[in-house]
Amino acid sequence: MGVELWLVRHGETEWSLSGAHTSRTDISLTDHGRQRAVELHDYLAGTTFAKVLTSPMQRARETCQIAGFGAQAVIENGLMEWDYGESEGKTTKEMRAKYDDPDWSVWTRPIVGGEAVEHVGERADGVIARALDGVADHGKVALFAHAHILRILAARWIGLPATGGALFGLGTGSVSVLGWERETRVVSKWNRGFEG
Repeated sequence: MGVELWLVRHGETEWSLSGAHTSRTDISLTDHGRQRAVELHDYLAGTTFAKVLTSPMQRARETCQIAGFGAQAVIENGLMEWDYGESEGKTTKEMRAKYDDPDWSVWTRPIVGGEAVEHVGERADGVIARALDGVADHGKVALFAHAHILRILAARWIGLPATGGALFGLGTGSVSVLGWERETRVVSKWNRGFEG
């Protein structure tokens, strides 16, 4: 069995709650988002990670800190969220209205002023390589980041194109695990949330 990647999406923010695309806007967690991070702390207590990597954005760093891994965390710029360009701060509904396109999606349309999905996939590949580097077999690596970059990273882990990330829903404050079945990379656990 190889190294496991534990994907941790940051807790709720005002924009994740409203559905607004959030990449480079550095907003903090809501009170509910902080509570979810406390629940992550309880869930991850006793788990040992060979490495902890976090996006430089405060919502990811704050989640990592509250979850108990701030002292171990290393900033990984490759975990920055997809740069949505002109879609930043806008919902899918607003973008569909802007373009009069009922099928508009970041997954299927060009990102004006932002980052092509294929480039995000290349970043994810780099994060995977750096996460695995120097970690012994059976080791665990925690990645604290954002919904779309983590979804794309999961797609790349199992050999899908970056657009395959569209197939993975991911809630705030969730934990997912990428692992192995013999020599095959698999999604071991996905979108473990903390409801109630």
